[in-house]
Amino acid sequence: MDLNSIREEYRGVLKELSNPDIVSDRQKFQELARSKARLEKIIRKTDEIETVAQRIEENQQILASREDGDLSALAEQELQGLVKQHTELQKELEDLSHEKEERGALIMEIRPGTGGEEAALFAASLLRMYTRFSERRHWKYKQLSINETELGGVKEAALEIEGEGAFAVLRHEAGVHRVQRIPATEKAGRVHTSTASVAILPKPEAGELILRPDDLEVDFYRSSGAGGQNVNKRETAVRLTHKPTGIVVTSQTARTQPENKEYALSLLAARVLKKQQEEKTGNIAEARRGQIGKAMRAEKIRTYNFPQDRLTDHRIKKTWHNLEQIMAGDLDPIFESFSSSS
Repeated sequence: MDLNSIREEYRGVLKELSNPDIVSDRQKFQELARSKARLEKIIRKTDEIETVAQRIEENQQILASREDGDLSALAEQELQGLVKQHTELQKELEDLSHEKEERGALIMEIRPGTGGEEAALFAASLLRMYTRFSERRHWKYKQLSINETELGGVKEAALEIEGEGAFAVLRHEAGVHRVQRIPATEKAGRVHTSTASVAILPKPEAGELILRPDDLEVDFYRSSGAGGQNVNKRETAVRLTHKPTGIVVTSQTARTQPENKEYALSLLAARVLKKQQEEKTGNIAEARRGQIGKAMRAEKIRTYNFPQDRLTDHRIKKTWHNLEQIMAGDLDPIFESFSSSS
């Protein structure tokens, strides 16, 4: 975390709050007040870390001098507690840095990668896994869009998930997931390797992003089922195009046109906000590409090996067994290990 950038952002917030006109915009004022409080916590926590780091250095210097035995013994005893305190403060700082993101909902996008129909089937398995995990956590979720294959796979899907700590937990799922298993259509019993990608986007909070009607192109069409056949005589499906960015989203999961438009707007807002954030940091499209890569077999964060009944997370180099239970939504042991290693 760049403290200079944090302090600069804090000064910018204070400057905006000092503007007398801001009081008339209640929503903007509340957002700035929340930002001010969050940034102050981060700055205070950083100051605490620097103080503890300085005390650690002082004790290390005493131990290195070896001049006073009693003083060295005290320094060594205190050093152990300081190192532990420093680690805890760093973790608290990380939590604070994600505080804003954790408050809101998130959009999860799932797409098949390498592997044809088997990749699409694996994407469908991931979709079920995350919805069941959300149910176990009592999080609210909505399926914003889905495009299915004739065999029950998923060409692409988008979920909106909202609940306490949802973003903090699921942000680690972004990346390429690899599966090794014998497809149902494989007569020779050979293990196939396929991939699917997961992208996590924070859902914009109220007032954080405004989509102007003039910037939107709205199309309505008939919902289609697996294979593309029309399954609805009415034009309930919605396609939205954001003209300034060229971003296109669709939704046909709901039965009514207004519901599908609402779902499509949620998905579009998340994608547009993400693009704006990337442009501000000078990393246009890099963050999202970094999450989903090209979904090639080598670009993996996790492997699901069904013949050996194991799941391996390659980032923390840890393995779990009982894949059936994991795919049924029992992800808590994985997330607990991931949290303790971060």
